[in-house]
Amino acid sequence: MATIITMPRLSDTMTEGTVATWLKKVGDKISEGDILAEIETDKATMEFESFNEGTLLHIGIPAGETAPVDSLLAIIGTEGEDISALLAGKPADAAPAKEETKGTEETATTPEVTKAAAPATASLPKGVVVITMPRLSDTMTEGTVATWLKKVGDAVAEGDILAEIETDKATMEFESFNEGTLLYVGIEEGNTAPVDSLLAIIGPAGTDISGIAENYKTGGAPQAAPAVAEEKEVASTEKALEPIVQEPSNDGQRILASPLAKKIASDKGIQLTQVKGSGENGRIVKSDIENFTPQKSAAPAQTTAAAPAKTETVAAAKTFVPAGEVFTEEIKNSQMRKIIAKRLAESLFTAPHYNLVIEVTMDEAMKSRAIINSVPDTKVSFNDMVIKACAMALKKHPKINSQWREDSILINHHVNIGVAVAVEDGLVVPVLRFTDAMSLSQIGGNVRDLAGRAKNKKLLPTEMEGSTFTVSNLGMFGITEFNSIINQPNSAILSVGAIVEKPVVKNGQIVVGNTMMLSLACDHRTIDGATGAQFLQTLKQFIENPVTMLA
Repeated sequence: MATIITMPRLSDTMTEGTVATWLKKVGDKISEGDILAEIETDKATMEFESFNEGTLLHIGIPAGETAPVDSLLAIIGTEGEDISALLAGKPADAAPAKEETKGTEETATTPEVTKAAAPATASLPKGVVVITMPRLSDTMTEGTVATWLKKVGDAVAEGDILAEIETDKATMEFESFNEGTLLYVGIEEGNTAPVDSLLAIIGPAGTDISGIAENYKTGGAPQAAPAVAEEKEVASTEKALEPIVQEPSNDGQRILASPLAKKIASDKGIQLTQVKGSGENGRIVKSDIENFTPQKSAAPAQTTAAAPAKTETVAAAKTFVPAGEVFTEEIKNSQMRKIIAKRLAESLFTAPHYNLVIEVTMDEAMKSRAIINSVPDTKVSFNDMVIKACAMALKKHPKINSQWREDSILINHHVNIGVAVAVEDGLVVPVLRFTDAMSLSQIGGNVRDLAGRAKNKKLLPTEMEGSTFTVSNLGMFGITEFNSIINQPNSAILSVGAIVEKPVVKNGQIVVGNTMMLSLACDHRTIDGATGAQFLQTLKQFIENPVTMLA
């Protein structure tokens, strides 16, 4: 059966997209995971992959043209399948002509198609908008609603934050592009649903939306249930929560705060002037409000309310396990953990991995780093030096900077290095774009900024896309040597170990030296052993003699 592919929402602010290039043409066979097209959003040009398999039967948006999100992008189905019924909604003037010229049989079937298509629009009352689970990253297939910031019955303005949605890469604020009243919530907090599932319905207050949710097959509770819960919630909320008016700062300057932080602060009765921001340029973020401790003069109710939360945290952290008893704990997989498992399994079982290991002398690098860091306001790590050396070596060995495709090998002549960062839920890889053009201090500053925001789940999807090579460093944990799984579509990943002080031979004498192990995991489909070895030789020369990176 044919499947309609619509223009995806590839960023949280995207309202329309431009098809930069079609990588498949009508009649081509499509496998799950194949790149269909490159789509230009408001933030970047991104590859859009297929989640279906079959034959590309129709292209709805030619290359170079722009269309709104959810417009017909393509149709995938069985070769030779009749898709005229799916396309009937586009050429509306074609149906009457056929009815006049064809016989009774065709006249009988044509109204059926019209009636089947009608409920999709007729079932939506005036002003009602159906909001579906957005695709907030190019790899996102499903999302989890972490928090609803609006409840059924609340007024929603354009730009208001509706919910926090956890994707495979980060937890992101999802704002409304419509205004009205929140009439229905399709996915409860903590629940996961595929992209394009019914997320919410917004429209004029009091609008009857019975039947709309059923058409989307949400399988949720009857509409009456949320209404009852809503009445109770509104009644208690009116008494408990009285949003306050924020005071201006003493110096008259604008207070920098995220929309979510402002909303929570207003609901909790916290003045933003009392909160110190931890974000960029002192911007107040959600965590600052949640961790804010009011002064003693503040309402005592907040103190008593905070006490049980602390008790819960302590109790959860210290689980008592009786001696001699079997005890297990089940932790629900986050979206990030699911995608990590899926992507790394695909990488390991599709790309023939092999590893090359080389030992690097770090004495000169340590001296150079000490001199560089003696400059005021400059802080460079050994990892920054490795990243810079990788960027320089990749320019000399572009075959390492490649991607495998079924019919070709794509050589990237730009260098975008991904830096693996461990976060609470797993691993993310923010990307340093055009790394070869960066100085050591620029690399250091960018890595610290990206790593900090990664741990706070504040990275944008576009900041984790487009890498051509990856560096993973576990040296700070004392790991001397390890092998990584390639971060596809890259063809290689470098594993960096700890610097170890040990006896080494120099000029026929045993002396104390500092060495570091580097392991390069390569995809044998794109990189031969000799090519990988030559890259490591060049990398070793740059790291052992940092001054050569200035040549």
